[in-house]
Amino acid sequence: MNIPFAHQRLPNGLDVIVHEDHDCPIVAVNVWYHVGSKNERPGHTGFAHLFEHLMFQGSRGVRSGEHFEALMAEGGRLNATTWFDRTNYFETVPT
Repeated sequence: MNIPFAHQRLPNGLDVIVHEDHDCPIVAVNVWYHVGSKNERPGHTGFAHLFEHLMFQGSRGVRSGEHFEALMAEGGRLNATTWFDRTNYFETVPT
């Protein structure tokens, strides 16, 4: 299987991988952080999962829930997951 993609590493170290498929009328973004439960100390666990949830709680410029509401109002979906070696956030919206 050959899936064409473009890869670029930004000056801040972020890897950006882009795949275009004009037959599919969506835009999807998936951001992965190489941080998960493996980075936690015994007796101090659950922080990766906690921070996953905190990322959706808003910020100075976005009230809690506003990001979800805006995307879902346009037919988008978003969520996040945490695992042993990573935490990822993903969003899919109609073009």
